[in-house]
Amino acid sequence: MATLLLDDGTIETDLNLIIDELAPLGIEIRHYDPGTSLLFPHLLDQDVVTEAEKRYAVGLHNSVFEFLQQENGYVWCDLLNVHPGSPNLETLIATYGRYHTHTAAEAVYLLAGEMIYGFVKPDGSQVKLLIEAQDYIHIPSAVEHWSSPSALLNFKVIRYFTTVEGWMPNYTGTQLSDLLNQPR
Repeated sequence: MATLLLDDGTIETDLNLIIDELAPLGIEIRHYDPGTSLLFPHLLDQDVVTEAEKRYAVGLHNSVFEFLQQENGYVWCDLLNVHPGSPNLETLIATYGRYHTHTAAEAVYLLAGEMIYGFVKPDGSQVKLLIEAQDYIHIPSAVEHWSSPSALLNFKVIRYFTTVEGWMPNYTGTQLSDLLNQPR
């Protein structure tokens, strides 16, 4: 389940309160556990996943989550597998780990592991969101955010696309709040 760190140091774990906190940005977060992971647990535990295994997991996932594609206009999705030995891990972190926006919505469903997102709220304050397995997040276009693997450097996520170009980051130059970087 998701955990939200507010700019004032407050930590929120109640999903309904997290939803309320992110609502001014238009961000949707939901927790779904349809049991599909029980059909491919070996894929969730292994670091390296073949293209055939990715297609299998995405196909099975889509059979359950077709409503997400229909309600948000996603035209396709893929599975991104990140682990400590990923060949482009540093590039991935450098690309998405700075505040940016997209011209299309960013949406992901986390199959395994953890990811971190940071957001700039309308009042300029910042929040940091940790999502875990079975969390789905939909970030509308033009919402200022960053994303990164957690310290585990391990996740498998279904990414949804309305256009390929829409996922290209447009960097904003906003710096991460010092309050969010302090150890807790």
